Amino acid sequence: MVHGNWEGAEIGPERKTYLALPNTSFKGKAGYGDGMQVHFQEISLRTRKRMEILDITESVQKAVGESGIRNGLVGLWVPHATAAIAVNEHDTDLWEDILVAFERLVPLKADYRHNAKYEWTPSEQNAHAHILNSLIKPDVTIPLRAGRVQLGTWQSILFIEMDGSRTRTVNVEVIGE
Repeated sequence: MVHGNWEGAEIGPERKTYLALPNTSFKGKAGYGDGMQVHFQEISLRTRKRMEILDITESVQKAVGESGIRNGLVGLWVPHATAAIAVNEHDTDLWEDILVAFERLVPLKADYRHNAKYEWTPSEQNAHAHILNSLIKPDVTIPLRAGRVQLGTWQSILFIEMDGSRTRTVNVEVIGE
């Protein structure tokens, strides 16, 4: 982990910018107060099925703990066009229901122009995943209090694979004090 003062390039009279590298932390004013910190970490995971849901709550909480930040916000970003992230209940039966509903809404096999354009490559038969990504979104922001992500009683952080199996990344950015 790298710690440093993030006196970056001036954007405006009160705003600064910084460069975030994997698994880094920056401490500095950032225009918000002396205690503001930013921590960036990547979570790597491997999916096994074409469509599946994985609970990544523990991995996110571990990254938050490593940040040392106690109060603020946790931003989660999935940098993939065929995967997404959501907050919902940890119930594998519900996850199967969600996946079945996704397939009803956006069938795996349909008359998609994207798939026709790339018909010669099996790995590009994934228009359904791009469409679902547009509906679900690749990011969530969760409040952080006393070093814990503020999830409801039944809530978990769910990674949604829509074009697996693949190695995937979730970017975790913790901002706070």
